[in-house]
Amino acid sequence: MAFSRTAALEYLQRAHQQNRLAHAYLISGPPGSGKQLLSAELASLVNGTNANDVFSSKAREIFVARPESRSRRIVISQIRELEHALQMCASNGRRKVAIISEADRLQPQAANAFLKTLEEPPKDSLLLLLSALPEALPDTILSRCIPIPLAPNGEHRNKLEEEKLVKLLQQTAREQSWTVQYAYRLAQGFQRLLRLSREQIKAETGEALKGEEARYKNSTDGAWLEEREEYYKALTESLYLQLRAELIEVLFAWWTDVLRVGSDVDRRDLPNARKETAALAKRFTTPEVLRKIRRLEKLRHQLGRNIQEALAIEVTFLGIFAG
Repeated sequence: MAFSRTAALEYLQRAHQQNRLAHAYLISGPPGSGKQLLSAELASLVNGTNANDVFSSKAREIFVARPESRSRRIVISQIRELEHALQMCASNGRRKVAIISEADRLQPQAANAFLKTLEEPPKDSLLLLLSALPEALPDTILSRCIPIPLAPNGEHRNKLEEEKLVKLLQQTAREQSWTVQYAYRLAQGFQRLLRLSREQIKAETGEALKGEEARYKNSTDGAWLEEREEYYKALTESLYLQLRAELIEVLFAWWTDVLRVGSDVDRRDLPNARKETAALAKRFTTPEVLRKIRRLEKLRHQLGRNIQEALAIEVTFLGIFAG
């Protein structure tokens, strides 16, 4: 499953706090997914350098290799220089960080040389490989790195969709009569939100695929293109399912807040909807709210078993918002 950049950073921060950071990570994802920013944030975390300075000459004990030759390849001399720098002692408790940008552009000789560094990493070092095309890397390198796949602009999109859903739910508190027709219209609104989200995800991954086609068209063959098409098709579905699950969690948060109001608990997962969830708490008893939450639990279970999405959503919304 692909991470948003924020979720990936939180995961890496926890590993750092628990002294469980691996020595090598492969941060992958299409253009715009935040690979370089995440690597700068992680390097700043372990090295103390300002994240804005990581890719500049101001950075201390942070070493970057990127395609610089006329062939747009990372050549073996760059890797030799990086290896030499990593062998130097770190100062003031800093950790040495090597960042290989566009790692899929490593020349075969350079990749073989860097493999030795992965097998025997220098003391107090952290190796970060960045790639929009990780499949182009040798299996020997892939197997020695912890993968951190990033979703294309997932964080921003998901936040917007969650806000749209909350607004849709806020309208329910102002609706005087929850009829079958109203519940059905609400289900249609939720499904419309999902459909538009899927289309947006498909458009974004399609653009990423076009970018790779343009970038590598002169150095790859038809088999590569077919593989990338399948990859982005799978990524589209994965991102959609992730977003759908997060929107289901918003529904849980909504009714959980209603339950908290009825139980005099001050905490709110959706503080911007405090007024509306308080109004619904006066409208429904605690047993009624619990029944609605159980219907959501059933929906989550059904969707996890690949039951027909539209039908499962309509039945759930009829059970929650009708009457």
